[in-house]
Amino acid sequence: MLRIRRELVDEIVAHARRDHPDEACGVIAGPDDGSDRPERFIPMLNAARSPTFYQFDSGDQLRLYREMAANDEVPVVIYHSHTATEAYPSRTDASIASEPFAHYVLVSTRDPEVHEFRSYRIVDGEITEEPVEIEE
Repeated sequence: MLRIRRELVDEIVAHARRDHPDEACGVIAGPDDGSDRPERFIPMLNAARSPTFYQFDSGDQLRLYREMAANDEVPVVIYHSHTATEAYPSRTDASIASEPFAHYVLVSTRDPEVHEFRSYRIVDGEITEEPVEIEE
């Protein structure tokens, strides 16, 4: 189960709306203490600048992972948006998922009025949806 604060959900959705029609992407880091707590919102640039695919800029990703290591953090949430389809990982999403302990959050912005927010675990290409508890 993903437990996440409302303000972080709002940040993810706002980023997805801002970058629409391209997919938005980013990370929420948390302490490397086994607590699985998403804490620090880190929006990333979609280097692909695509409405159907996301890719972290390799230099930005390297800097982020070094920064997280220096701060004793891990990527608790890795998020991106789908702009024209439901919030379910594509085959490509599953194939590039490389953090077996991360929550993979997808937000669909296909409806301009309502968003869809879902979380998954993706391990070795196997997708498992998990409940999301939003804390106020």
